[in-house]
Amino acid sequence: MSRPFEGINVIDITHVLAGPFSTYQLALLGANVVKVENPEDPDQARNTGPDHALNNKNMGTGFLTTGSNKRSLTVNLKSKAGQKILTDLAKKADVIVENYRAGALASLGLGYEDIKKINPGIIYCSLTAWGQDGPRGQQTAYDQVIQGYSGIMSITGNSETGPLRCGPQLIDFGTGTTAAFSIASALFHRERAGEGQHIDGCLTDMAFVLMGAQITGAMRTGRKLGYQTPDRGQATHSEYMAKDGMLMMGASNHRQHSRFWKLVGQPERANKSYDYRREHRAEEAKVLKELIATRTAQEWEDFLQDNHIPAARQRTVEEAITDPQVKHRGTFHLYEDGSPQVEGVYTVPVAAFKYKSDGPKIESPPPTLGQHNEEVLKELGYQEEEITHLRNTKVIG
Repeated sequence: MSRPFEGINVIDITHVLAGPFSTYQLALLGANVVKVENPEDPDQARNTGPDHALNNKNMGTGFLTTGSNKRSLTVNLKSKAGQKILTDLAKKADVIVENYRAGALASLGLGYEDIKKINPGIIYCSLTAWGQDGPRGQQTAYDQVIQGYSGIMSITGNSETGPLRCGPQLIDFGTGTTAAFSIASALFHRERAGEGQHIDGCLTDMAFVLMGAQITGAMRTGRKLGYQTPDRGQATHSEYMAKDGMLMMGASNHRQHSRFWKLVGQPERANKSYDYRREHRAEEAKVLKELIATRTAQEWEDFLQDNHIPAARQRTVEEAITDPQVKHRGTFHLYEDGSPQVEGVYTVPVAAFKYKSDGPKIESPPPTLGQHNEEVLKELGYQEEEITHLRNTKVIG
């Protein structure tokens, strides 16, 4: 059996995170992804990360995270020769993903309407901060900017810290995941109807979708959204300090709530109604605060999980990724012998799902800048002397 996207040709004209992550997911499932970059101004992710030696080699950890299973082609798309190369690629492509400012590629004759003329079945996915049109259509932004704009920061943190930015780039990763899903859906539709598609995805849409439950509740009730502090929601669905650190409890339904109070010897609290618990939340939380402080966080985690009550002690990332469950899941791929331009061991995430067979897997390491220029151009029919000329004239670097 082959993986789902084997035989699907993808042109990746993206940079930073949302776009590269979307094409990475397709590549993990077998797509032939050619990453197109400017030879003089490559994907800035190549220069991003804490290992400055790798940044200087255009192999920063920001790039390593989403670079596996791709081939690298450097092309100056502002040149006529570069535009011809991309057009030649597009004739044989199934998917193009780009995340430049709205209209930027169209101004070079490489927009959806241009490519559609030579390849009517193309799936052309455009990712931006604000969308392809509208009052902010020409503005630019990154994940952290949209966290501020969308209000995500206003419900993250507390009265002491003030608004906080989420640690990981949730909007970027969410946008990339949604893009991969929308591309897969468009390919499925093409199989049925024979039609191509222009997909318009943006970070702001993703931000609001991520807050969907909060926004729906606020718009329904008129209640102003604020910090998601521990005094909200059910008392048994919150965080408490144990003897040695924080415990996150998740006894959110009645069965779990009832089981918890019986287990800790307070059955009188087990069958209170939701309305009663909401009205007396402060009292219940006070009891929990005193109770949880009597044991270590790990003791509580073990005890509660053994009794099918969701709970976990607060861990560092370093602790969490060494958990046996993470290794069992195969969440990360280990490059034990490094890869081109990257000496020594390093680890990259794979996918957040598994198949019973023929699922996501890494087959090749992140490419160096322009590593596959000659290979890809020859596949397009370019001769050696033409490739040499393109190199000498700085079209491909």
